[in-house]
Amino acid sequence: LLDVRHRVPAGVPEPERALSLAAAAGYPLPPDDEPALRLRTDRLPPAPTAAGPPGYVVLHPGSSVETRACPVELAARVVRVLGAAGHRVLVTGGPDERELTARVAAAGGVDLGGRTGLGELAGVIAGAGALVVGNTGPAHLAAALGVPVVSLFAPTVPFGQWGPYRVPTVRLGDAAAPCRDTRATACPVPGHPCLSAVEPGRVLEALRLLGVPAAVPAPVPGGVVG
Repeated sequence: LLDVRHRVPAGVPEPERALSLAAAAGYPLPPDDEPALRLRTDRLPPAPTAAGPPGYVVLHPGSSVETRACPVELAARVVRVLGAAGHRVLVTGGPDERELTARVAAAGGVDLGGRTGLGELAGVIAGAGALVVGNTGPAHLAAALGVPVVSLFAPTVPFGQWGPYRVPTVRLGDAAAPCRDTRATACPVPGHPCLSAVEPGRVLEALRLLGVPAAVPAPVPGGVVG
């Protein structure tokens, strides 16, 4: 790294930037190896028993950076809408996010806040039909596990560079918001409008587009079965 002057054009996905640096230093990928994020699923610890059988949707509302997190009110509304459509929603977060996950899960989800380390979180995501998440670490765990992502992506950094890599993804949020490409860590616009304006129904539509079925049939209005 001290004798290679390496430049990469803006916008190249971060995994490809890293691979290009390794190649410039004399270590390219083998010809038969496709660039992709990967995890050894046989080494993952079991998910908490509260997660239940695979096929659920994981919602991870938090982030270490304020601008990249899903607004709590939106996250709670998403849980409510997905639950009404028959999806079982697990809400995940770190030990310092227990209050956040409790508020979100109260809308009808299963609260796993503070109950998973990184390995257990990967195990939970591995069993998901999809992950609903902002621009934060679990999105890349999902990409490494081949789990589809509904990306609530604030445009403070380029999606093409920092979005989930080579996994089915639906991006939601205002890509042309005033915070675009600012790398802001605190929202410069009151109310976090680039994400708070997302309608929860669009998350449900994104799951349908990604082919994620509900865990149980949605209730029929009035109790009438057709």
